[in-house]
Amino acid sequence: VAYLIIFHILFVLFVWTYWKSVFTLPVQPDKKYHMSYADKERYENEERPEVQRQILAEIARKLPVYTRTGNGGIRFCDRCQLIKPDRCHHCSVCAICVLKMDHHCPWVNNCIGFSNYKFFLLFLAYSLLYCLYIAATVFKYFIKYWTGELTNGRSKFHVLFLLFVAVMFFVSLMFLFGYHCWLVSRNRSTLEAFSAPVFQNGPDKNGFNLGFVKNLQQVFGEEKKLWLLPIASSQGDGHFFPMRALCEAQNPLLANEERWEDDGIDEEPHGKAALKEINCLD
Repeated sequence: VAYLIIFHILFVLFVWTYWKSVFTLPVQPDKKYHMSYADKERYENEERPEVQRQILAEIARKLPVYTRTGNGGIRFCDRCQLIKPDRCHHCSVCAICVLKMDHHCPWVNNCIGFSNYKFFLLFLAYSLLYCLYIAATVFKYFIKYWTGELTNGRSKFHVLFLLFVAVMFFVSLMFLFGYHCWLVSRNRSTLEAFSAPVFQNGPDKNGFNLGFVKNLQQVFGEEKKLWLLPIASSQGDGHFFPMRALCEAQNPLLANEERWEDDGIDEEPHGKAALKEINCLD
């Protein structure tokens, strides 16, 4: 009876988290990040790249956007016609910009991002436990088969097939889940692990790393009783994320203001806003 109860609990959690991962739609940026018709016309009619860059900087001045492209420009999506919020990327499969995009997952046929990353992690965790439980309960029958106690040929096939599939998926999920646990502990997405986010002071792979506990809270929330349940509890709205703090006296943004002004882009409002909004954790 106890085996059946555990089996059904794991099965329900597995199906629930899978369902949430599949049917929780990825969140797109707010309307304030989209270009107005006048700005779009002004941007498209301008042929000089440096002027286009300045137009984008003017539009983004009132937005909480602190990451940049590799050449220091504002991150802009030509297909969605919007200023990209921090950690937002365009998914070519979904054809939309996704907040805190991690990757597009063929397993769930959905884009994994801010809205469903917690559900995806729980889906991996419960799938891992489900496979482990099946392999553990079937193993004793595999021993009987190995010692010749099982005489039914059909039973032999079922035992071998079930054990092989459970172990195979367990090993695969173990590496995948372990990798995502490492990403969560560093507060990185899969995309950021391959390409570090660029700030005004240059690329920084630990730019959003707030420490192990705060990194967990970013994904699972502050209520620990909700961590293991597929209920939305992630912090924030996906548009702005706290960054690894630097005290104002040693903030490299101040040393880079002259470089941005030389390029014809006044980033001073962003620099001051960033210093006011980012807490110093050092």
